[in-house]
Amino acid sequence: MAILSKNEILKQVKSGKINISGFNKSFVGAGSVDFHLGREFRVFKQAKDLFHVNENMDVSKVTKLIEIDDYLTLLPGQSVHGITKEKLTLPNNLCGWIQGKSSLARIGLLVHITANFIHPGTDSKIVLEMTNAGPMPLAIHPGIAICQIIFEETVGEAVYKGKYSTQEKP
Repeated sequence: MAILSKNEILKQVKSGKINISGFNKSFVGAGSVDFHLGREFRVFKQAKDLFHVNENMDVSKVTKLIEIDDYLTLLPGQSVHGITKEKLTLPNNLCGWIQGKSSLARIGLLVHITANFIHPGTDSKIVLEMTNAGPMPLAIHPGIAICQIIFEETVGEAVYKGKYSTQEKP
């Protein structure tokens, strides 16, 4: 298993093995690709009732999908689901890891809470579990470079066919 460097990422994109919608070479760093924030968010409704966390839970009962034009205000301690503008398609022998950007971490913006793994064979936009861990409200603007994706070779091949395998909305 090895993490792909800039030259290898560019080679994989050029060959079509990694497909990133709206790809631009300027998005590629030494060992990752910047992805940008889309306009759709899943925000939590104000709820006082107990929500049971189990295999049958329906998150749509406690959240609502919104689309913004200018910015989303994220209050201290508040969490939302965002989604990338780019859609990512991986071959069966590559996986990915979502990492935050240090410039955003410096103001307390976390872009994933626990689910930072991107399965081999993924063909979807990337959902972000965004939280404001800082002391002040943040105006989150669509289009910013919100995270970076690190690619890694797998031992063997596999394809993710789970519940969120073709996700287009947060």
